[in-house]
Amino acid sequence: MTSPTQSQNAAADHLASARRTLNLEIAGLQALAASLNGDFSQAVECLFAVNGRVIVTGMGKSGHIARKIAATLASTGTPSQFVHPAEASHGDLGMITKDDAIIALSWSGESAELLSIISYAKRFSIPLIGLTSVGTSALAQAADIALLLPKVEEACRATSAPTTSTTMQLALGDALAVALLERKGFTASDFHVFHPGGKLGSLLRHVGNIMHKENQLPLAGIDTPMTQALIEMSRKSLGCLGIVDAEGALIGLITDGDLRRHMGPDLLEKRVSDIMNKSPKTVPPTMLVSEALNFLNEKKITSLFVVENGKPVGVVHIHDFLRAGVA
Repeated sequence: MTSPTQSQNAAADHLASARRTLNLEIAGLQALAASLNGDFSQAVECLFAVNGRVIVTGMGKSGHIARKIAATLASTGTPSQFVHPAEASHGDLGMITKDDAIIALSWSGESAELLSIISYAKRFSIPLIGLTSVGTSALAQAADIALLLPKVEEACRATSAPTTSTTMQLALGDALAVALLERKGFTASDFHVFHPGGKLGSLLRHVGNIMHKENQLPLAGIDTPMTQALIEMSRKSLGCLGIVDAEGALIGLITDGDLRRHMGPDLLEKRVSDIMNKSPKTVPPTMLVSEALNFLNEKKITSLFVVENGKPVGVVHIHDFLRAGVA
């Protein structure tokens, strides 16, 4: 039976191991960042010029990283596809066209399975970017651009299993994807096209997609008596009332908070112009949901009128963000 002291010692060993692993991988990333040079910029420009897709390939653990890099590129506006190097020589080379570019990953640069893809790239003059740690390797020598990863210590000392090395491969793939999307001017709205689902997709939607509109809007003219205004606010149940002028432009706002602040025996004898906020906070329908939510939190308010060309076209309430799964 394990004693409390043994359990404590084991826990301490586990934490020490985890911290050693993380520190070694951090050191690897720092070495990678320091090693970047003009070859990285050339790789970004090469990928930017591609008319087809970016083909990403690798064998073993490098293959797993290659799949993730392909997915990241695809989600950030660069059509991309993983091609398994072992399957390439059995017909999958047909997935690669002359309009594509290839990113090949191999820590040693000598993965035999990459030979068919390398030969194919050279035969049809397809740009080849190699990610490897050995500058004299077959991959580095064949590549049009070789991105060399620094030699570092693997976190798994006993077996030298790919750990720090694959972390660097993954990070370099992320760096390429981010630099490329910035080069393309890829925006959050563009990103939403490829991420319509889940919380991320909801945050990247526009306010116009979740707002109340048309006959759901609580609106009143500037001369409306408070007796009628209270009925309209209660009927629409959004905790606010927009005040519009004769042309329909939003010129004021009354909230539940305004009612409490003006509560008194003469409240019902007043008109909306007597108590309205003449500088209501508004947002456009094209604002991202994430930005509108931040705006609500910063201003410590629960609802916003959505305005286009000075006129109210919608209202968003904190409950709308909750229903959309983003608050």
